[in-house]
Amino acid sequence: MLEIYKSTETRMLEKVDAISKGCWVNMYAPTAEEIAKVSNDAQVDIDIIKDALDDEERPRIERDDGRIYIIVDFPYIVHDETGLAVYETIPIGIILTDDNIITVSLKDSPIIDEFRKNRVKEFYTFKKTRFALQILFVISSYYLRYLKQINKKTNEIERVVHQSLKNKELYAFLALEKSLVYFTTSLKSNKVVMDKILRFNYLKMYEEDKDLLEDVIIEKTQAIEMAETYHSILTGMMNAFASIISNNLNIVMKFLTSITIILALPTMVASFYGMNVELPFEKNTYAFAIPLILSACLAILTAYIFWKKKYF
Repeated sequence: MLEIYKSTETRMLEKVDAISKGCWVNMYAPTAEEIAKVSNDAQVDIDIIKDALDDEERPRIERDDGRIYIIVDFPYIVHDETGLAVYETIPIGIILTDDNIITVSLKDSPIIDEFRKNRVKEFYTFKKTRFALQILFVISSYYLRYLKQINKKTNEIERVVHQSLKNKELYAFLALEKSLVYFTTSLKSNKVVMDKILRFNYLKMYEEDKDLLEDVIIEKTQAIEMAETYHSILTGMMNAFASIISNNLNIVMKFLTSITIILALPTMVASFYGMNVELPFEKNTYAFAIPLILSACLAILTAYIFWKKKYF
């Protein structure tokens, strides 16, 4: 998909048909024809565009012939085969030329949607450096937002798992832990790129741009600390709840075993008195009541002993 936008004099975002000076070119899951068109019209190396479409590409920043190429990871939500939400990351490329800014990724995302719908303050397509920093800031804010969602889901699963004897909740924990691993790795790589931008002056920045970049780095650092903290908590909780589930199962098995033993005693007495041999009290008027009373006494006595020993 290829989209071209340009800020108007009234500060509105307008969709245009051709690439011109001061416009924003957005591509997600582009076709080969769209890639070739942008490469030709914006004078950008086609390999740079394709690098951003490689989901294994690592975050980095490069400068070549006055053009700046930035690749960072942004978060998104997918669902596995069981329907559990998994948070993953994929690259997004930000290319700054003399005349335009280009964004390219494998998927559309709500991060880009923030700019499409003009929700970001002081956003202009012709202010390329500030626009790039604003994208990085929104990406950082989405990391923090998704981390809070992960923490909320963790608390919800924790309430369920206390009474659970199933593996479903552990699988949910595993999915969240996997998401935190993705986030931590991507956030650290993104922060390296931010530090390079700040230290080596890849971008020409005004004072407010530097302040924005510093805010981005602070957000990244906070997100890294949150991800690492949640990962440590989640790992400990998984180990604890695995033990809880195993203990819950042991309690149930102990209860069922106790009931089986208690019920086995009347069965044993009835079996003895059901034999075709001479039996005690068989001539007695209460021959039927005696085995019943004996069975009941044995069952009650055994149940009392198990209760005293807290078997159930």
